[in-house]
Amino acid sequence: MTLFRLLLVTIITVVGVYTVFVVADHGLDLLPIFFVDIAKMEWPGQFNMDFFAFLTLGATWIMWRHHFSLAGIALGFCVFAGGAPYLSIYLLVASFQANGDVKEMLLGKRRAAA
Repeated sequence: MTLFRLLLVTIITVVGVYTVFVVADHGLDLLPIFFVDIAKMEWPGQFNMDFFAFLTLGATWIMWRHHFSLAGIALGFCVFAGGAPYLSIYLLVASFQANGDVKEMLLGKRRAAA
């Protein structure tokens, strides 16, 4: 669990710092670029589509983990704005809340107990 948590902190840090530099150079106008690249049907668009699919899977998992409650749906939609750093923070917090129990971390307390 320690190495996994270290990986999560590394992802948060690296992607976070990278994002600061990109925003400083290009601003926050990501969405038009993101979707225009997808519409072009070229490699950058393929990467964006693949990434969007991963975001969708991550969001759906968080919503499911929280039994599609209002809070779970809200947490799930945050994945689309926060990407890998958000999901890494979510997993880091969940790992501590579950005291390192991977089953509980992935399934949630109620499903892990069943």
